[in-house]
Amino acid sequence: MASRRAVEDMIRQGRVLVDGEPARLGQRVDVSGVRITVDGVPVPVAPGLVYRLLNKPAGVVTTAADPGGRPKVVDLVPTEPRVVPAGRLDMDTEGLLLLTNDGELVHRLTHPSFGVDKEYLAQVEGNPRPAALRRLRQGVELEDGMTAPARASSPGAGLVRLVIHEGRNRQVRRMCAAVGHPVVRLVRTRIGPLVDPRLAPGQWRDLSSSEVADLYAATASPSRAEAGRPGEPAAGTGPDVGYDAVP
Repeated sequence: MASRRAVEDMIRQGRVLVDGEPARLGQRVDVSGVRITVDGVPVPVAPGLVYRLLNKPAGVVTTAADPGGRPKVVDLVPTEPRVVPAGRLDMDTEGLLLLTNDGELVHRLTHPSFGVDKEYLAQVEGNPRPAALRRLRQGVELEDGMTAPARASSPGAGLVRLVIHEGRNRQVRRMCAAVGHPVVRLVRTRIGPLVDPRLAPGQWRDLSSSEVADLYAATASPSRAEAGRPGEPAAGTGPDVGYDAVP
């Protein structure tokens, strides 16, 4: 997270906690059984954790297993160590998707109580007028209830940029259809602080340690993380780990 000298300063300032207690300079810990935080944000320290950012192409399903034999996102990254997608994109939706074996981060990125922003660029039918964008910003009534207010804009003809923090099933597509502009093509361009316009469809890369720290920091808001952690399966124990529905 920082240079050795900077980390020593953090420890002296009491910003580093080990299982809730201030860390000490020179202290040794077993990283397999402790919780380390910096300024209240968890630090991933378990050995063997990997974080892979994939630009998912259309026609690939976001599951770890598919009975129909369709191409899967896990086929596009190394098979070892085993990773699972943090959330889901439907088969026709493209864009950024994180795959990891860090179950804590999967939970934080996908459970709705943490409210991590996801940004989408949608090509839609017609040209959205200000009234349609205003409805998206205020919330749209869907068959499963009113959506939370979103950030919406139109960066060009036939385009809608939408930022949401919910994860309902096919939510972006349903929201756009509800305001009269069905989606023709949908791309996720951002997950919390993560963006990478240079990553081509089907390509992936490992996250840097600072990007992982930024993702954890993005989930640390007390106002959005009030719910306790439910008993979901740990990363790598099931084909559909993650709470995000398909946008």
